[in-house]
Amino acid sequence: MSKKPNSSRRSNKRPASGRKPSLKLALGDIESISDELRAYHRLFHAVFQRREQRYWSLVYLCGRLSDLERKTIEPIVLALLGPDPNAVRAAQQFIGQGEWEATALIQRYQELVAEWLGDPQGVVIIDGSGFPKQGHDSVGVAHQYCGALGKVANCQEGVFAVYVSPSGYTFLDERLYVHEDWFDEAHCKRWKKCGIPAELPFRTEPALALDIVRELVERGRVPFKWVTFDEHFGESPSLLDEIDALGKWYLAEVPCNTRGWLRTPRVEPPGPGLLGRPRTRPRLAKNAPRARELRDIAASLPQSAWARYTFKEGSQGPMVAEFAFLRVTTVRDKLPGPRVWAMFRRSLEPQPELKFYLSNAPLTYAHYELAQLSGLRWPVETTLEEGKGEVGMDHYETRSWRGWHHHMAQTFLAHLFLMRLRLVFKKNARVDYRPSAPVGGVCDQRGNGSSGRYSGYHRLPSATKLCGLSLSSQTDTTPP
Repeated sequence: MSKKPNSSRRSNKRPASGRKPSLKLALGDIESISDELRAYHRLFHAVFQRREQRYWSLVYLCGRLSDLERKTIEPIVLALLGPDPNAVRAAQQFIGQGEWEATALIQRYQELVAEWLGDPQGVVIIDGSGFPKQGHDSVGVAHQYCGALGKVANCQEGVFAVYVSPSGYTFLDERLYVHEDWFDEAHCKRWKKCGIPAELPFRTEPALALDIVRELVERGRVPFKWVTFDEHFGESPSLLDEIDALGKWYLAEVPCNTRGWLRTPRVEPPGPGLLGRPRTRPRLAKNAPRARELRDIAASLPQSAWARYTFKEGSQGPMVAEFAFLRVTTVRDKLPGPRVWAMFRRSLEPQPELKFYLSNAPLTYAHYELAQLSGLRWPVETTLEEGKGEVGMDHYETRSWRGWHHHMAQTFLAHLFLMRLRLVFKKNARVDYRPSAPVGGVCDQRGNGSSGRYSGYHRLPSATKLCGLSLSSQTDTTPP
């Protein structure tokens, strides 16, 4: 029988992120954290019908929070329970085929997110993330763009929602994107082998994002006002319109060739035509101007239309850019669509980078708050980075539909626990709610509908300050 690693050697080992632990804890602190972990896990006991499910869930959670370099099932079992092949198989069965619902676990999880981090002005950030894979047997794997590699590669792709409020940030929900190639006859055997639900329809990534937002609204557990995302999702007009219909505000980065009108053009209703059959659909009036691309509109703006705002607090100080704001009428099926804000963000480099945004925020919404929301990409990037670098989000070997969702739900629990530690041990300073003033420009004083809160979001300390702790030896994982 192999010996367990020496505890002193393990304490000097770097966590999976490659960083040295930044927090030195006394034995009493470790015991308090262990007690907190057991209490935290008990909050999810109702999701699991049997004691052994609760046991393996706690073991898996401890593995997510350990300092193991590779947090797949076999190393977790070896570190926590010793060399036991039966335990490895039991843990694999719990994740890959266990009769418990990841959806129920996430719903309970969302209740805790709302209780600990909830804020009426909360922001839901949508983003995709890829998981490189070898072979073709993992559920949904396909040759597609992988953000983790920055190129087209063999990978799985997930759509994730991250929640951010002045209290913190964490995962909120997920969807696995099943590539359209999987819906042909050639994939039938793999479809069944992976246990994909027979009734699953093909859904694009923007459609999956809408499913997440719609469920959050229908459940009504997590308070939020805003939904934001990058141009991959922002190029879907139906996603923007449906979020608006749900009563939420969006700030969507959109492609530069997105078109709109500065003034809403006149539309001719259906009716008799001068020649031939009568028109059954409305159309633009013959003298209506053409819709213009946002990049052309931005290029025509005078310098007086631009103002400087601090939109993010970077690691080396405030990040400032020039912003311009216009009301535009968007294009829907060649006809005028909703009238929304168009926001342009221009960096200050000699060759500036230009970004384009649309928002359905009210007419009176303060410009500086829209500017700051454009800098609120870091929570989703940080959460995904911490998920993969700290709690083993990409450390899994399960190939099934059920296993993928089980693993992601358990990973969410691990990340929220790190946030919970920060709240319980009061590691975060008081959040400053004061808004950031414009730099070199005049603040828009019409912001009657604004909350003045978003300046505090980018000063939240990172949850990784509490990562790299090995809880395996401190947490009771005695079999039931």
